[in-house]
Amino acid sequence: MKHDLSRVPEIIERYPQQPSSLIMVLQDIQKEFSYLPCEALEQTAAKLGVPLSKVFSVSTFYNAFSLNKKGDTVVRVCIGTACHIRGARQIQEQLETALKIQAGETTKDGKFTLEVVGCVGACAMAPVVLTNDRYHPQCKVNTVKKLVAKR
Repeated sequence: MKHDLSRVPEIIERYPQQPSSLIMVLQDIQKEFSYLPCEALEQTAAKLGVPLSKVFSVSTFYNAFSLNKKGDTVVRVCIGTACHIRGARQIQEQLETALKIQAGETTKDGKFTLEVVGCVGACAMAPVVLTNDRYHPQCKVNTVKKLVAKR
């Protein structure tokens, strides 16, 4: 899917044209497009004077960045120790069945992306599922489908 990348130069121009601006520029590009289009990374490298390999390295190192388009709603299932013990894998399986995708995939209609994360720092509320940035504590296998119903 091609995007109108005409806003990328404007995003880059918000910051000093130097390598130290890289992460801030990438954050704004991610916010604008919900991921980092390759063409935008090329423009960023050229404008900031950073090797393209470094831009890709930073883009793939930080979990906040994605090189793939994500759905309108990103569903994250915590599988940290506390969540795992309290049924996170079963919750993941229910979501995969409900959405007809596997963890790491996006639905064909672009509405949902399902991700598995190591820990969300909410162990006392385990098991936890996040929809975008909203926490859903103490999820149950039999109610988790409601999180993705009619969105």
